[in-house]
Amino acid sequence: MKDNDKTNKQLINELTDVRQRITDLEALVFEYKRKEGTLKQNIEKLRSILDKSIITLASTVETKDPYSIGHQGRVAKLACAMAEEMGFSEEQIEEIRLAALVHDIGKISVSADLLTRPDGLMDNEYMLIKNHPQNGYDILEKVEFPDSVARIVLQHHERINGTGYPQGLSGEDIVMGARILSVADVVEAIATQRSYRKALGIDKALNEIKRYRDLLYDPDAVDACLRLFRDKKFKWDK
Repeated sequence: MKDNDKTNKQLINELTDVRQRITDLEALVFEYKRKEGTLKQNIEKLRSILDKSIITLASTVETKDPYSIGHQGRVAKLACAMAEEMGFSEEQIEEIRLAALVHDIGKISVSADLLTRPDGLMDNEYMLIKNHPQNGYDILEKVEFPDSVARIVLQHHERINGTGYPQGLSGEDIVMGARILSVADVVEAIATQRSYRKALGIDKALNEIKRYRDLLYDPDAVDACLRLFRDKKFKWDK
């Protein structure tokens, strides 16, 4: 755990330094308007570096659990397809994409032993894993990631009836991006293999969200997901 915390702190410091450089460049835009075009390009480059650094940090979580490799990418692809199906704007879809790519970043402080254990967890161990949405939000907040993205990460395990975590939010109190992400996350998790069980397949996953539509999962998000798989033949490998 100490090694994980140390790595986490170092990466946050590095990302914070990048964010400070962005702030300095933004100030220069106002001071040197004649160079505005060039400066904006530099800012966008640094923003891209920051995004890639965050995503790289999030991907280190997957190295702890071989069964989760590619999970965040697959969730991002499905969540974006769902958002597009629901008529979201390009900007909203991009926010959902970024949130999906880093939604498990908070697990960086959870030991690999807990993430890959094939049998059950003790209550206190399960609580460590359940803290990952809050941990993820805290990491993104410290590097001044867009709050709209960080909030989706924070709420992606909330449920419509208030039984989710970490805040026990319900209904409209959960941002729509998180409601979409939660459905995509559940479908991918059930359909693919995990350390504690074999893959259950896409039919099982779709039956799960259909069964708990409007109880645990947003009905519009569920309907969009079902249409993608059953009518539009969505595939992760395309």
